[in-house]
Amino acid sequence: MIVPRTRLNIMFRTFGGLILALLCLGVNGSKSLHDLQWLPCEFVDEKVHINEVGHTETKYIHREAVIQFGNVGDSPLHPTITFLITGSKVDMRRYLEGDEDALQCEIRRYSTGGIVMRWPITGAQDYDVWFTCTIRNTKGLFVITTFLRHTPAAPAQGQVDYLQWLKVNDRDLLTTSAAMVVLTRTPSVEVGFLKEPNLHCQFAVDHKLPNVTVEWRLQRHGERSKLFSYFSRTGKSEGHGVAVKAIAAGNASFKLPPTRKLSEGTYICSVMVPPLYGSHDIPLTLSEQPRVSLNVGPTLSITLGTDQKLICDAEGYYPLDVNIEWYREPVGGSPTPLFLKNVLYSSHRLHQDGTYSLSAFFLLQPSMEDSGYKYTCRVSHKSLLTPIRKSFSLIVTEPDSTMWYITVIGFIISMVVILCYVLPQFLAGRKAAKK
Repeated sequence: MIVPRTRLNIMFRTFGGLILALLCLGVNGSKSLHDLQWLPCEFVDEKVHINEVGHTETKYIHREAVIQFGNVGDSPLHPTITFLITGSKVDMRRYLEGDEDALQCEIRRYSTGGIVMRWPITGAQDYDVWFTCTIRNTKGLFVITTFLRHTPAAPAQGQVDYLQWLKVNDRDLLTTSAAMVVLTRTPSVEVGFLKEPNLHCQFAVDHKLPNVTVEWRLQRHGERSKLFSYFSRTGKSEGHGVAVKAIAAGNASFKLPPTRKLSEGTYICSVMVPPLYGSHDIPLTLSEQPRVSLNVGPTLSITLGTDQKLICDAEGYYPLDVNIEWYREPVGGSPTPLFLKNVLYSSHRLHQDGTYSLSAFFLLQPSMEDSGYKYTCRVSHKSLLTPIRKSFSLIVTEPDSTMWYITVIGFIISMVVILCYVLPQFLAGRKAAKK
């Protein structure tokens, strides 16, 4: 069949339009966070005052706000408090990952603690006001804190910044620029023993050759210990774990030595470019899955009238909490737990590497009705998404009748020998002894 040229043209146009529509749909459906225009934020405002005894009291007020990316002079996109973030060498959007729906944004006021100094960039003033914008990925991909610099129309007079915060009304537009970001892509870490995890910490500043100080500390049981420090002004560093040459490019990640029990704690990466101080807490926990085993194979055959000690071992787990349960299940039925009084537990055994072991055992004395039952040991632990199960099937057999007959015949023969030979000789010996 020959298709007319006009009809062919219509088919190609229709087909091409469908392809173009699908491509456009795909592009719109995969919106990049690098092109983010605005994001809802919670503005945690503060009211600070000195009470009668001279102590500082702070009241936190949660207000609706948005951050908006654009240029000086842009109008707000929403009728609420708007922090307009204008272009600078630091753009927080380039560090964002994942879905926009998974972003959680919070803005807070930032106090320089009485330090009055001009940020080393064109347009900055001694009386600039600072805010922090922290964006978290709710799926644990990253946490990023951006320091926003705002130049008010007139400087405040007299007191420390937090005692006379810049007033922000419900629909105010605050034009800001991003001065510094500090982020981590490892907001929390869970690893096993003898691993060497890399704790990510990265920063960026809007001007070259900043006077930067980088520190890593470990907080454990209420005590802090310094792991590493670097001062760009002197070029000196203390401790290990951070590649000093990488700091110039903004990489302050810390590599741990092989993990052990004392490695658990909260690791704190801090970056200071006066008057700004940014830090992130990275909790590290250790976790090892238990190795579960039974002292019998997949099938256990027992002769009626005998018993068998059954042991379920959970070995090499961490942390301490573990739960071991025994279940029995008839053919075609549902598993039911064994009575706790029938199951005994060993004490937790601590190994040299810091892991633990535990055993749960009971004495099985089956009847013929128990034959075909399935017995299962179920082990639950923090490190497991689902419990580990180890099972065996029970087969109960009656005693061998041949052996029973042999035993009975042997007993009869023994009695005949005793009655016919041993007993007469014994009686004759006694009569001879009497004479």
